[in-house]
Amino acid sequence: MAFSVRIFAVAAALGAFAAPAVAQNAATPWELKPDRGYAYDKEGRTFSYKMGTSNAGELLKGAKKVPKGTLFFIGQNGQLYMRSGQYLEGDGKFKFGADQ
Repeated sequence: MAFSVRIFAVAAALGAFAAPAVAQNAATPWELKPDRGYAYDKEGRTFSYKMGTSNAGELLKGAKKVPKGTLFFIGQNGQLYMRSGQYLEGDGKFKFGADQ
C-alpha cells in the first residue's frame, strides 16, 4: 500500500494535536523522522510505520508536496482539516488562539 506525502503530513498533524498541550502561545516543531511513514486511515485513526528504501520510488508516485504555510487542525466535529494561508498575527502570535 503506497502512502502519499499528503497522508503523511495529515497524520503527522493529527499526531501533533494528540500530544499533550503546551503553553498556549508557544510554537513547538514537530518531530517527524525520515524513516517513518504516518497514516490517517478511513476511520480517523493514526498510525506510524517503519519505512524501507526498497520501494521508495513507488511511494513517491502520486505523492504531492505539502505547501509551506499549511495549518492542520481538528475541528469540533473531530474531523482533520488543513488550511493554507496566514495563521500568525503581525506580532507572531497564533491568529486563532484562545481569547485572552
